[in-house]
Amino acid sequence: MPMALLYKADPVRGEQWRALFAQHAPDIEWRAWPDIGNPEDIHYLAAWQAPEDLEQRLPNLKVLFALSAGVDQLDLGRLPVSLPVVRLLDPGISQGMCEYACLAVLSLHRDLLRYRQQQQQHQWQAHRLVPAAKRRIGVMGLGLQAQHILSSLKPFGFELSGWARSVHQIEGVTCHAGVEQLPAFLGQCDILLCVLPLTEQTEGILDRALFAQLPPGAALINMGRGKHLVEADLLDALDSGQLSAAVLDVLQHEPAAPDHPFWGHPNILLTPHIAAMTQPDSAFPELLKNIRRFERGERMQGQVDRIRGY
Repeated sequence: MPMALLYKADPVRGEQWRALFAQHAPDIEWRAWPDIGNPEDIHYLAAWQAPEDLEQRLPNLKVLFALSAGVDQLDLGRLPVSLPVVRLLDPGISQGMCEYACLAVLSLHRDLLRYRQQQQQHQWQAHRLVPAAKRRIGVMGLGLQAQHILSSLKPFGFELSGWARSVHQIEGVTCHAGVEQLPAFLGQCDILLCVLPLTEQTEGILDRALFAQLPPGAALINMGRGKHLVEADLLDALDSGQLSAAVLDVLQHEPAAPDHPFWGHPNILLTPHIAAMTQPDSAFPELLKNIRRFERGERMQGQVDRIRGY
């Protein structure tokens, strides 16, 4: 029986994936949705979202590779319990996330939203510069990606802290853990950056109650998921002055509707979910390594814990 991988995502990038498999893994037959051929041949599915009735459509499926760093777009409860789900480990995604985090933090640190407003008003006015050593940056989520981001921010000299559900120790970062330590963490964040995974516990975590625990005039960066943020609460916090600005790369519903209030808000920098993008050239080696690990009976890197949801 031939061994096939079914690709279900952007067709333009799919051609890049196809060429890489043909060159480096000719023993794995490449197929692109919806032209799946004989479904019994398909052992691997690489997809952004899984098709309905997965067990019936692909009876011999052995692994689902999510073409993303997170898996919240997948309804894990509807997937077969025995089916391994593996996140994409793409060095290009990590690099892009670090670049975006630095861009967002520095934009807020150097007050670029205010200077952009002044430019539009033909206003030439300097404002006091806060030294980086006196700017406190807090990161919510301390997984591997968050740790890369913190490392990329270290050379600027910011005071760095982090918060996660579980205990972490990271050199040069003051780490907090659990619900009981969240208020202390929030109370010393001049700029709060969210890279949490989206779970039942973290959905809506960026809300009115959380904003009230930040220092007055703090700023927010959301690089996690749109559902982390209660959008109406952000608008209220900005209007009241509790928050001074926000950089958002994700929304509850994407793309944003033409009348979405974030479009024209002077204190919001909105980008269209571009912090990082999967690059086949950098992602392919990691995907192929995981396929080979599976064939050898080894545990794959990035395999999702169904209970934790990431």
